[in-house]
Amino acid sequence: MAQPKGTVVLAYSGGLDTSCILVWLKEQGYDVIAYLANIGQKEDFEAARKKALGLGAKKVYIEDISKEFVEEFIWPAVQANALYEDRYLLGTALARPCIARKLVEIAQREGAQYVAHGATG
Repeated sequence: MAQPKGTVVLAYSGGLDTSCILVWLKEQGYDVIAYLANIGQKEDFEAARKKALGLGAKKVYIEDISKEFVEEFIWPAVQANALYEDRYLLGTALARPCIARKLVEIAQREGAQYVAHGATG
């Protein structure tokens, strides 16, 4: 195991990619705090919490940010008629900045030096 390098708050879903990056960050010597954002999706958050802790997360935050997601991101996008390829609402694209904002807030609260995500792209 590498020398301690600091704390990273990881945007975590409980899926394969974010679980692999959690383990990899631990192997690189980081303390990992997992953050799961509830933006209204159907998800087994407790199972994801247990998985993150089982993989070595120091702490897990799960926050319901669905109200601010709708009020501050979805509603303005609908008012602006924001569409992808003139066909689809921008749900996933709109969720990213909402989640990132909370990720940074948690990093500041925890005194973490880093934030990360484990999305495939």
